[in-house]
Amino acid sequence: MQASTRLTVALLAGGVATFSELYTTQALLPDLADSWQVGESAAALTVSVATGALALSVLPWAAVADRIGRARAMRLSAVVTAVVGLLLPLAPTFGTLLVLRGISGLALGALPALAIAHVVELDRAGRAAAVGGIYVAGTTIGGLVGRLVSGTVGGTFGWRWGTAATGVVVAVAAIVFVVLLPGSAVRPTARTPGRIRLALRSDRVVWVFYLQGFLLMGGFVTMYNLLAFRLVAPPYLLSPTVVSLLFVAYLVGTVGSSAVGRLVGRWGRHTVLITAGSGMSVGALVTLAGPLWLIVVGLVLVTFGFFVAHALAASWAGERIPQARSQATALYSLGYYAGSSLIGYLGAAVYVRTGWWGAAVLVAALAALAATVAAVGAPRRPAAA
Repeated sequence: MQASTRLTVALLAGGVATFSELYTTQALLPDLADSWQVGESAAALTVSVATGALALSVLPWAAVADRIGRARAMRLSAVVTAVVGLLLPLAPTFGTLLVLRGISGLALGALPALAIAHVVELDRAGRAAAVGGIYVAGTTIGGLVGRLVSGTVGGTFGWRWGTAATGVVVAVAAIVFVVLLPGSAVRPTARTPGRIRLALRSDRVVWVFYLQGFLLMGGFVTMYNLLAFRLVAPPYLLSPTVVSLLFVAYLVGTVGSSAVGRLVGRWGRHTVLITAGSGMSVGALVTLAGPLWLIVVGLVLVTFGFFVAHALAASWAGERIPQARSQATALYSLGYYAGSSLIGYLGAAVYVRTGWWGAAVLVAALAALAATVAAVGAPRRPAAA
């Protein structure tokens, strides 16, 4: 198998392992709330704790990668992730479940922190947006597989069986990832802490992309965390298994992130990034409608806009600081998952107090703010990429 093919298959498997595990409880939140007799915001902590721990782990993983190499760090992350995923359904208390989710998040940090940097290093810089889009497409498949498996199995047999089924998927994907991931030709080096600080001070534009990750991911997770609560309640009264099928909308994200290279080639990065954020904002407002089909349309718009913007912002951030690429992409991941954790929990609190309209307006406002930041701060010239 050629190195490029091995990289593609490995990243696909890594995306399946990482994002299946990270969001395995998202499709099970109503069942978790009922099983443990906790509220919506407490149930949402099973997602926020994992993503928050991941955010805290990305910079340490970048430091580890500089010493042992990105490939070895990502392989280690995949193995630990698989083990914790298999332990999750055995949690005896809700507190233990949260602790395991936190450990899982800490273990998961390597791939989101290092994958884009690894791709940029192994491929031509001019194709970074397209290759980054392919990687993000792989993560959407992983997110979809994890949510569908846990949601479908858990909706029938309960959350323990749902997380167990996902754990098996994660373990298999992790094995494929560990076996196939190509190593790097660049020797690991211990970077000085001041190097990334100097790079960030010299290129403040990169913070535009970090804000994209923080704002858009926060809104995206809020949407997917809470929509299930809305649809299992009156007037819809959908079963958890049927609600889990809404995650098929992730396929739209796969298409969007895969198409980033073509969209950029036609319209330019600046325009595509602004349009994607704006489209996500519009989609969030569409979900305020009553008919179920319009809610689905809004969800599709949110998903497509989010993944286009994420694929573009992540690859753009990875290119801005080549002298400290691991740390630069790790900082993007930190902002991305901090948004998931902090805004995801805030969104649940808003939902408890205001219902769906408050959560949807929050998502729309976050996406509109991200589009505004991109319009003002993102470079307009292709050469600035």
